[in-house]
Amino acid sequence: MDIVKVAVIGIAGVMLSIIMKNSRSEYAQLVALVTAAVGALGTGAVVFCYVTARIKIVIESVNGFMGHVGVESRYITILVKMTGIAYVSEFASSMCRDAGYQAVASQIEIFAKLSLLAVSLPVVTALINTIESSI
Repeated sequence: MDIVKVAVIGIAGVMLSIIMKNSRSEYAQLVALVTAAVGALGTGAVVFCYVTARIKIVIESVNGFMGHVGVESRYITILVKMTGIAYVSEFASSMCRDAGYQAVASQIEIFAKLSLLAVSLPVVTALINTIESSI
């Protein structure tokens, strides 16, 4: 997914900025910042991996609902993609915001909103077609 690439780029840019903005006189602060950022990233990564492991259970449950309700699988796929975009973008923007880079966090959020819009277009199109056919 593109959102994962954008999230990784955003986080990498923030980490690089943290390293580059400090001078030699602030070397001790640089070490503290990098250690804190890596610690936060490590903790966040562990939580993120734990959550993704649980997503399998959710997908299996949704597949079970699909059999009973009769919803087309492409709509469920779109829903899962949208949920993934929302979680990844929230994770990445929070990491950037915690590091003090609100502008990068906002850019990731804007990209995520546009991605959500693009992914949801088939649902909107189906809704419009349904409304047209009922008129």
